[in-house]
Amino acid sequence: MLTTGFSVQGTSLKLLRSQERGVITRISSICDATAQKLRKLGLAPGQTIAIEQRFPRFIVRVGRDCHALDETVISAIYVRIVGH
Repeated sequence: MLTTGFSVQGTSLKLLRSQERGVITRISSICDATAQKLRKLGLAPGQTIAIEQRFPRFIVRVGRDCHALDETVISAIYVRIVGH
């Protein structure tokens, strides 16, 4: 049984597989630089985010925009998984 990293309310973005989608439910307590980066990218709770690829770069799609995210940003985002 999986006991860490996942709940009915949300899971870490980094646990999603390629082509899975989720709705951003929260952004964890993070440093100001990471928060600023998220704002600049337009990532916020309520937005749908899709995993385009995980390797060699972690790339997500939000709306029509694609973004390559670093580990700090990936770890700050929590989502509720939605169907394809």
